[in-house]
Amino acid sequence: MTGFTQERLGWRPWLEPLTEDELTDAHHEALVDKARAASPYFRLLARDPEILHARTKTDQDIFYNIDGGLPRAERELAATAASRHNGCVFCASVHARFAAHYSKRPADVRRLLDEGVSAPQDGKWRAVVDAAVALAATPSALGAEHITALRAAGYDDLAISDALHAAAFFSWANRLMLSLGEPDKEGGA
Repeated sequence: MTGFTQERLGWRPWLEPLTEDELTDAHHEALVDKARAASPYFRLLARDPEILHARTKTDQDIFYNIDGGLPRAERELAATAASRHNGCVFCASVHARFAAHYSKRPADVRRLLDEGVSAPQDGKWRAVVDAAVALAATPSALGAEHITALRAAGYDDLAISDALHAAAFFSWANRLMLSLGEPDKEGGA
């Protein structure tokens, strides 16, 4: 499958995930949200419940803990930019939908998906995208100039930390997802 989209995609694992019937109470606790039991991706990760639980709690803290710091839209933008850069069609689709929803800027998100990470964006979004892409490329590519640009765009240290956490988490998550399976038009992740 090729092409970045905001459509809901499925994900097909290359390794056999647990079936929903095989999930124990420990697996369900690790999933945190029972609805994730329908996802082949999360059922595959449930083979190691302790790591899945830590992964899920980290993900939730980065994206749902919005008591200060970066607004949810820009957290989703950072995840979308990292995913677009890394070629993770599935993750880009999920986070692009959230970025468009929370920002109310669907045309800007669509342009990021269609034209790539260098597509024109306003100053605030440009700073987030550039920092996320630098971090996604390799951590040492993120430099003082990225932090300076984020500060110049009006982000404080907590907001900058949130942008970097979102980009770093999805740089890791993209690589994990891309090495365990592939997106498809059917099913769920």
